[in-house]
Amino acid sequence: RLTEAEPLMQRALKIDEASFGPKHPNVAIRLGNLAALLYATNRFTEAEPLMQRALKIDEANFGPEHPDVARDLSNLAALLYATNRLTEAEPLMQRALKIDEASFGPEHPRVAIYLNNLAQLLTATNRLTEAEPLMQRALKIDEVSFGPEHPNVAIDLNNLAGLLQAINRLTEAEPLMQRALKIDEA
Repeated sequence: RLTEAEPLMQRALKIDEASFGPKHPNVAIRLGNLAALLYATNRFTEAEPLMQRALKIDEANFGPEHPDVARDLSNLAALLYATNRLTEAEPLMQRALKIDEASFGPEHPRVAIYLNNLAQLLTATNRLTEAEPLMQRALKIDEVSFGPEHPNVAIDLNNLAGLLQAINRLTEAEPLMQRALKIDEA
């Protein structure tokens, strides 16, 4: 019911802007929520300036190395990726990954998400040898964090299997696909 949600999100944004001022962290949250809705409805050109503004607000309030900044960077990078602006997306993804590794540690599940996102971008730019270790690392993090039968592990296995398939390492890809399928079926 996205069409019903949008005016409510716009209203919440206006209330927070009036109550807290246009550069308050609550405003950044509202901007991010509205941008996510616009992104979900393929309104990328409307979502991008909201994401840019949320990023600027969070950087000004929390500093350039804060996890909220990493989230904003990741969201903006996803939009750039979706609009095939891969060279613009990559440094944002790398920066988000670096921030979260420093903030949460190199084995945190959020780091695994960012590793996978960056690996997908590298795959899209045919840099498969760079993508593979990122996917393997994400898989290990998720296996330790969630256990070997978790749906996130199945996603990681599927991603890695797809990459191995793309580079014709089919005997390595097949057991990963079978394991992912088994997890999903369970």
